[in-house]
Amino acid sequence: MATPVGAARFCLLAGRRVTSLSVRHRRAVSLPQRRCYISSSTGSNLQFRLDERTAHSSLDLFKKDTGVIYRMLGLDPSHVQDNPERFRDWAVVFGDQKISSGRHYWEVTVKKSGEFRLGVADAQMSREDCVGTNSSSWVFGYGQRKWFFMTSNKIVPVTLVGKPDRVGILVDYDAGLLELVDIEKPSIIHSIRVQFKAPLCPAFGLWDGELLTHSGLEEPEGLK
Repeated sequence: MATPVGAARFCLLAGRRVTSLSVRHRRAVSLPQRRCYISSSTGSNLQFRLDERTAHSSLDLFKKDTGVIYRMLGLDPSHVQDNPERFRDWAVVFGDQKISSGRHYWEVTVKKSGEFRLGVADAQMSREDCVGTNSSSWVFGYGQRKWFFMTSNKIVPVTLVGKPDRVGILVDYDAGLLELVDIEKPSIIHSIRVQFKAPLCPAFGLWDGELLTHSGLEEPEGLK
């Protein structure tokens, strides 16, 4: 569980950034090849957990690493195990599985959060960036009571009435599709075409409240 310490928290136009008063001098590092399983399934039942090695120090994982909760102060980054896979500046965490082919579906329950991002990112994406601010990540986000799609720091409004407690994410790697799903109907809320070129990981950003992931699910009928 995160231990509160003195910290400063501020926002940038491109995203939300979290830092500590006692952040150490950071050095440039190159990401090694991640030791995680590569999904070879062509179905929609990708099974993953959240990867603690990537989690920012303000994020606590729970429920056997399927959920994440945001702690405003979090841990002093100098007290978190130092590794090049961890996001040091942004409240981001990746799933522990890679997607390199096929059609995959998972759902996310949102609790007490007014600002979050859900989607996918290149497994080797720079840990200096926030998801949605570069060309290696594609996310649906919610902030200021509005939904949007974001990549390369460009925001596209998504028309959606209200904030559902649970939404679906559908990614078709081969077809180059990322879709936000209304699980109640079910139906596609918004669809984006992307030319994926590298293995992807489920990606999550969270700046208040908590998220619970539900993977290993079959895609709802009628979405194809």
